Amino acid sequence: MDYAAIKKAAEAYGPAMTKFLRDMIAIPSESCEEKNVVYRIKEEMEKLGYDKVEIDGLGNVIGWMGDGDKIIAIDSHIDTVGIGNINNWEKDPYEGYETDKIIYGRGGSDQEGGMASATYGAKIMKDLGLIPEGYKIMVVGSVQEEDCDGMCWQYIYNVDKIVPEFVISTEPTDGGIYRGHRGRMEIRVDVKGVSCHGSAPERGDNAIYKMADILQDVRALNENPADDSVEIKGLVKMLDPKYNPDHYEDARFLGRGTCTTSQIFYTSPSRCAVADSCAISIDRRMTAGETYKSCLKEIEDLPSVKKYGDDVKVSMYWYDRPSWTGEVYKTECFFPTWINKETAPHVQALVDAHHALWGDTRLWADDTAKAKREGRPLTDKWTFSTNGVSIQGRYGIPCVGFGPGAESQAHAPNEITWKQDLVVCAALYAAVPMLYKPGDKEESATSFRQELTGNDIK
Repeated sequence: MDYAAIKKAAEAYGPAMTKFLRDMIAIPSESCEEKNVVYRIKEEMEKLGYDKVEIDGLGNVIGWMGDGDKIIAIDSHIDTVGIGNINNWEKDPYEGYETDKIIYGRGGSDQEGGMASATYGAKIMKDLGLIPEGYKIMVVGSVQEEDCDGMCWQYIYNVDKIVPEFVISTEPTDGGIYRGHRGRMEIRVDVKGVSCHGSAPERGDNAIYKMADILQDVRALNENPADDSVEIKGLVKMLDPKYNPDHYEDARFLGRGTCTTSQIFYTSPSRCAVADSCAISIDRRMTAGETYKSCLKEIEDLPSVKKYGDDVKVSMYWYDRPSWTGEVYKTECFFPTWINKETAPHVQALVDAHHALWGDTRLWADDTAKAKREGRPLTDKWTFSTNGVSIQGRYGIPCVGFGPGAESQAHAPNEITWKQDLVVCAALYAAVPMLYKPGDKEESATSFRQELTGNDIK
């Protein structure tokens, strides 16, 4: 393989990728409102000579290169979060700007920059004849990830009936190759009370007071140690072989699970009455060895939850928001943990491509990027969650990440990404298919995947 030619092609496409990314940034595309950016991506793919470009029922845009039966996919979610308080932005987040090194604007790192690199990476494959015989390349601009990560790939897998051999996620990786991340779930706790006049609160049963006890226990679950000095053993216990004998090593790599109260709600007849219900949302991050059942049971087993018995209900949220096409794919808010072996062939293909093209350490374009990347291992993991929760977490399709930008820029005001990253990623994507060696597969490329640990959600 001519790596110099790949690098030269990627560098030549640098200005076009910059323009394409700035065009995408200029189109507001929050979850369920991606229509206009979808059509802009379709236009770019058609201009570049993709063999086929389609928009599925959910609104994902999919471009195809090649005509083999086996599929290598590159995924980029194209929705963004909102801009938050506009006063926190130095410049217009959609108009943006560029310098010789960076591109400024909402979605640059998270994660339309990945869409730009993927679109041109497949173009380089076609230009240089880098699509292996028997394969075709699938470039996906997926929707609603910010709302419900992985739901778009549930649709691709279950409705479109597309099952790639492996998937590269272009979520930002700070110059690293990422082989997994923690999962998450959204838990709701509801508490019942009885209202009465606020002048005589003893006549009622205040749901907010009950919830106050539960809140302290949720906090303890996150912050406590795992020794016998505490009644509620903290989530750090999953790093200990005593509590997690099969997966403590994977948990130490991914990081411990966490939980935090993210929302609180109540009902009351008036400000002069005792609250008759209270509810909270819990953001639960899950490490290797934890399942949705074990996480629900941990909340159900909290002393305060047991104390209030049938007045407390613990459940999991569901997602059923219509996409920009009007399609609804209802799913539970459960996003499984996943992790690959470092020696898995799809992971190794990216490592080999990086070594051949760019060396064995992370690259950076300026001091801002250097501060996040220098000294970190080339092969690592994400802190946040991605579409990999469905691709590999639910369905066991091997997934690996390498994408332009930085996690620290995601959802932040004054978001930027680096022009050099676009070039580096496009070149690597182009090289990977010819380096992939499926014959090197072990019995399972997966080190931990929650669907293999007794979960029965369908």
